[in-house]
Amino acid sequence: MSQRSVPLSASTTPFEMSPGLADMLGAISDPVLVQAVDRRWCYGNAALGYLLGRWPETWGKLAPDDLFEPPAAASLAAATTQVWTTGQPQTLTLERVVGDRCPCQVRLIRWSAAADPPYVISIFQESPATTQATAESQRQSRRERLLGTIAQYLLQSLNPQQLLELSLQELQRFLQVDGVVFYGLRAPRTGGLVEVVNDPWPRWSQAATDGAPLRVAIAEYCQGLPQSFADLTQADLPAPLHHHWETLGVQALMLIPVGETSRPLGVLCVHHWRSPRPWQRWEIEALGDVANQIGTAIDQADLYEQVRRLNAELEQQVNQRTRQLYQALEFEATLKRITDRVRDSLDETQILQTAVEELTGALGAKGSNTALYDLEQGTSTIYYEYNDSLPSYQGRVAQMEAFPEVYHQLLAGQYFQFCSREPNPMRGPVSMLACPILDDRGVLGDLWLINGSDYGFNDQEIRLVQQVSNQCAIAIRQARLYQAAQSQVKELERLNQLKDDFLSTVSHELRTPVTSMRVALQLLGVTLNQEFDLNAELQKTKANQNRIARYYQVLKEECEREISLINDLLDLQRLDGGNHPIHAQRIDLATWLPGIINSFQARAQSRQQQLQYTVATDVPPLVSDSPSLERVFAELLNNACKYTPPGEKIHLSVTPLPEEHIQFQVINSGVEIPPAELPRIFDKFYRVPSADPWKQGGTGLGLALVQKLLWHLGGEVQANSGQAQTCFTVTLPL
Repeated sequence: MSQRSVPLSASTTPFEMSPGLADMLGAISDPVLVQAVDRRWCYGNAALGYLLGRWPETWGKLAPDDLFEPPAAASLAAATTQVWTTGQPQTLTLERVVGDRCPCQVRLIRWSAAADPPYVISIFQESPATTQATAESQRQSRRERLLGTIAQYLLQSLNPQQLLELSLQELQRFLQVDGVVFYGLRAPRTGGLVEVVNDPWPRWSQAATDGAPLRVAIAEYCQGLPQSFADLTQADLPAPLHHHWETLGVQALMLIPVGETSRPLGVLCVHHWRSPRPWQRWEIEALGDVANQIGTAIDQADLYEQVRRLNAELEQQVNQRTRQLYQALEFEATLKRITDRVRDSLDETQILQTAVEELTGALGAKGSNTALYDLEQGTSTIYYEYNDSLPSYQGRVAQMEAFPEVYHQLLAGQYFQFCSREPNPMRGPVSMLACPILDDRGVLGDLWLINGSDYGFNDQEIRLVQQVSNQCAIAIRQARLYQAAQSQVKELERLNQLKDDFLSTVSHELRTPVTSMRVALQLLGVTLNQEFDLNAELQKTKANQNRIARYYQVLKEECEREISLINDLLDLQRLDGGNHPIHAQRIDLATWLPGIINSFQARAQSRQQQLQYTVATDVPPLVSDSPSLERVFAELLNNACKYTPPGEKIHLSVTPLPEEHIQFQVINSGVEIPPAELPRIFDKFYRVPSADPWKQGGTGLGLALVQKLLWHLGGEVQANSGQAQTCFTVTLPL
């Protein structure tokens, strides 16, 4: 708003000023108030309106007390009277003009000129304290803007280099200096120099040839405290530092350390090269605040970088661990697959082939081979290998003593890997991993993995190879045991066949003379009966029989026993050879079974045994070979009569079973078969020791014959014993 002359009282005539007075009042920017001789306030400019808070057009007939605070109005009136009375200028300080307006000084002078009536001109000016406060407020505002701007930079960037460059630019504008340089002490992030200079200021990095020693010397000189020099020629500096800045033409210098004293980050250097310059305290303080901010920001940036680096390392470790876990899972699956395959095989060649193929594929190796040892001969023979491009070594035989550095470790159960110092003539430069195939009984062979010369097998890969080698050792041992067992089985089968052939031959050879002996005994019996009434003698007790009858009876019984033994052997031979004829026919068990039972009743009664049988009413007819079935139950009943003590029972029961089967049980009480003997009672020529209460002896072929006959009939027999009884269970299809 432009200043203008305004009459202060509408009742007075318009105030006319001479051109000189008007020009003078118009040139004054401070508030101006003009009073006439009658004490009327006749002029006020716009600046006075700003001071009083009212525009001059609105003053009207307001009294001084209406425009100024009462103390200010009274003081102003007294000073005006003094000027009118003495004509001397007066200076008045008003603490409060109006409202909350700042205190000010009033200069009152009397104006008298030929062209104008006398006036008292009052000029209002801010007091020195107000001026200083305003300047301080402006400086504080600039300082806050500087710190706010730098804080904004700090929020926008975590790059120390960029942060320093922006901060130094703001510092240069704030201090109005020629250059600001940051001497960094921490390499590499805050090391070296960061500079902001005015052209034609020389590049600091080109002039500072001393590098790190110079920066360290500056930091040691500051010792963590700000340093300022208004005139560098008068400064007491170490000679190297003084020479450095003098060479650069620096006139005034300020040094502000950045960071803690124990952990300095660097030094902020403010240069003024045109002339000496006194540094104000507020400038030093502001620069210290900026240094604190920069130090905190750099620490935060370093911390962020550390966190970022740690996160990157952690992520790398997690990725590496994840890869290791995936690899471990793949290796575990590979190991399981190899283990299943090698344990399912009883062929050594197949075992070794599986191991090398699977390992080569799982580890991505160029090739592999495996060898077995002959420790007696001291040789190692490569039995199998797997590779796509390497020369073949399969079938190669190596003498262990020719390579002691290799086989001493392998025979000791130690693995090793190495790179060929000189290229192999056939394979070229390669790296190799050798692992022994061993178990608790010793080393069986070795397993070799071949890869490029710059490849190193890691721990997981080595463990996989070791585990596969161990599984191969177990599988090879099993295969060898199986082969040995098969050889033994074949030998036993051969011996058993020889035995059976011998028994068959002997049985056939004995059958003819024994049959002749039976015929001769029959003829002898006829002759003796004619001469000595042999039939009557045989009816007598042994004590009353004559010797001839007794001898004849022994010969007849032993001959029948031998014939029975020979027939049993021949029947077993036919059954083993599959030559036993089967003639199936319908059998009604209710009418067929009593005939078999009745043939043993007399024998059971003579031994005080109770022989019983039961047939379920719902038992259907059985279709089977009647002679074979009759022989089975004859042998079982004969066995029961032979081992049942006097006074005990023998019971045969028949019951139907589901799924078209029928069950027979022969149970005799008063006798048990020891559990250890049960698995062997169906073996040929086997008799339970000390289990024959009648001391009848036997060949041990009866139960073996029963089992063979039932197999041919499609049935089976089982025996169990306990609670003072023995039970033979026969199961047959209907």
